[in-house]
Formats: sequence, C-alpha cells, structure tokens
Amino acid sequence: MYESYYGLREKAFGKTPDPRYLFLNETYEEALERLLYAVEEMDLALLTGEVGSGKTLLTRTLVDRVGDRYEVGMILNPRLSPRQFLRTTASELGVAEPRFHANDLLEQIHDRLLALDEQGRAAVLIVDEAHLIPGKATFEEIRLLTNFQLDDRNLISIVLVGQPELRERLRHPAYRALTQRIGTSFHLTPLSPEDTLAYVGHRLAVAGAGGPLFTEGAIRRLHAAAGGIPRLVNHLATQALLEGMARGRREIDEAMVTTVTAERELFLKETPRAGRSLTAQPRASL
Repeated sequence: MYESYYGLREKAFGKTPDPRYLFLNETYEEALERLLYAVEEMDLALLTGEVGSGKTLLTRTLVDRVGDRYEVGMILNPRLSPRQFLRTTASELGVAEPRFHANDLLEQIHDRLLALDEQGRAAVLIVDEAHLIPGKATFEEIRLLTNFQLDDRNLISIVLVGQPELRERLRHPAYRALTQRIGTSFHLTPLSPEDTLAYVGHRLAVAGAGGPLFTEGAIRRLHAAAGGIPRLVNHLATQALLEGMARGRREIDEAMVTTVTAERELFLKETPRAGRSLTAQPRASL
C-alpha cells in the first residue's frame, strides 16, 4: 500500500520471516553461529526469546544456510501427542508412509536417518513454539530421537525454539535427562536503541529505499514504544508510514510515531464488549 509512495520495491516491515531481512547485530549473529555449530555437531539446541523477538526468522535463515546437505524437517505446531509427534517427524524427514505405532515410527525414522547418512547427508528437526508441547511424554520422544547415532556421530540435530517459559519448564528435574543433552543454548534479547536505528535502516535498504525515511527521533520513539522487540518495531513502523502517507509527508518524524503509538496503547486498553469473555489458554503439563 505504501511502497510506491515512498519509492520502495516492497514492504520494508512485512510479517513474513524473509531471511533477507535478518538484521545481524552482535546478538543475532552469535545466535545464528551457535545454531549453525549445533547443526554441524549434530547437537540438541535450545533457542528462546520473547514473542516477536525474531526466533522464526533466525530458524528460516538457518535452513537457508545449511543447504542441501541436510534434510530439514520443521514442526510449526507441536501441540501433539507423542505418537502424533513421531508421525509428523517421520513425514517431515521424508518417510513416505509413516506407520501408526510409536515403536514402528521410531524404527522408520531410524532407517531414514541411516539412509541419509549413507548418502552423505544428515537430518535437522526444528521444533518451533516448543513451549506449547503438551506434556513430558512428547519431550521424552525428543530425547529418544537424540539416541539415534553411530559410533562416531549423531544422526540427527534437533533445535527447540520457544518463548522464555520453555527454558523455565526445562529447568524442572523431570527434564534432567533431556537438558543434559542440550549442547547449545541461546536466549535472544531485545534490540538496543542503537540497534533499532540500524535495524530500521537495514530493512528500508533491503526494500529499496533511496535514503532515510525516519528521523532519528522517530526511530528512538519506535524503540521506546516497542521495547526493542522487532515485531513491534515492524508493526509501529508500518503504521507510521501509513500515517505519513495520509498526511502527504515523505519523512516520518517523532510526532507521527507518537500518534500511532498512542492509538495502539488506546487499543490495548480497551476492554471486551459486554457478553464476551476471554478464555484462558490451558496450561501445559510437565
């Protein structure tokens, strides 16, 4: 909607996890390097961060970086029973006809991993939103998958990705056998004000901007309102660009960002209408 007005080739602050837009500050660069190392070592890895911190974008970039040498499976909704989890894993890793029983599925996955190894390839399983895994039994299947190995190497690397509560959950003694196998662990922190300045500039440059579209004050206001969370920065920046277009302005200043942040704060303060209730999400068990 605003692209042609500002001379952009595409939306600079889109919602899709496009690896071209990954901003590699020190934190994100270290996170990516650790994940790449975990894959190379065929380790179990843990990546956590707040909602909107860029976890999914990092894993998409990881998939791009590892290349065709790896068979990559991605589980995007892990609210699965142990057997469902194994069936999904088998399918994602290229098993043509996953069986029904858990033991048969484990055998199929093992055979598939051995076949990949004979081809000079390896397997990577990325479990996104892993904090939503419903119970300890499914985590136990993940632990069993890490048992698939030869004398000198593992046959699969697993990356667990989730919100901070995943890390808290795994600290429970019930998960000790699994957490002892985590070789790489990283937690994403919010962008600093300086990082946000560079982040906005990076996304605009990738989208084809010929120069800055935001004043420094506007970006610092974006940072303060978003708390350094990239997804919120993207949302507010998009709203500010629309506000600027509505006003016939080519540069976004602090006042325009203040307008859109005030509108967002007002929206968040609104209460549900009478007769409607908010249903609490069920809590995950151990």
